[in-house]
Amino acid sequence: MALALPSIVALGALGGAAYLGWRLGWKSDLLRVRELRFEGLSRATPQELLDLSPVQPGDHLLFLDTDAMAAALRRHPWIASAQVRRTFPPALEVQVSERRPAALVDLGGLYLVDDRGEVFKRAVPGDGLDLPVITGIEREAWVEGRAEFAPLLGGALALLGRWSARGLDARSTISEIHVDPEYGTTLWSDEGTEIRLGQGDLEEKLTRLHRVLSALDAEGERAEVLHLDNRRRPDWVAVRVAGRRGEPDGRSYAAGGGGPQGRSASLR
Repeated sequence: MALALPSIVALGALGGAAYLGWRLGWKSDLLRVRELRFEGLSRATPQELLDLSPVQPGDHLLFLDTDAMAAALRRHPWIASAQVRRTFPPALEVQVSERRPAALVDLGGLYLVDDRGEVFKRAVPGDGLDLPVITGIEREAWVEGRAEFAPLLGGALALLGRWSARGLDARSTISEIHVDPEYGTTLWSDEGTEIRLGQGDLEEKLTRLHRVLSALDAEGERAEVLHLDNRRRPDWVAVRVAGRRGEPDGRSYAAGGGGPQGRSASLR
């Protein structure tokens, strides 16, 4: 019995310490969240994210669900990802990554699509974006079979990337990309030039296009229409040149695969 008394005293002390810790941790304000700090914001605002957050200032730091909070913040159309970290003095640091818009897609209205091919919000004037428009996808078809049209959307974005990588954007800016499951792709530039790429062999077609545009630039001419969609002669580029003064109808010629000097067949 004499040996049991110290054990009882020790257990009592532990129980008292645990109760005191519970009082300090749960009941006091020592571990209450004082603020939420958001980093990485450009489009979204702190107030918009605070309105979405299930965690608010005053909540207990130790008993909140950071994963649930991150998931709630991703409901904001501009937020691609969010990471939530506890700090002391009690606060939450939220590092967000916003979506990077790559184009607009016409789905019965203009919507923003990011660089991963995800359509994430309807475009509004306040977005202040000047982006190429992807056309050719009907809204009903998109809603009913999004997975079917996702490759078309991804292909259009890949084309934009290759266009820029080839330096073609310095010569001509794409204003519209029209996609068609059967025919392929047609582009329009800001200057109104129509570029019919058709299907397949994108890298080689862009190489030939670059050569032809360089030749036209050297002669001070501008193309109205460029055909790179000839399935019988895929190595040819057919060009309709914009008319100068006194030449309202323009001129047409075809350039063979040997380069821009291979003008070997009249189209008219």
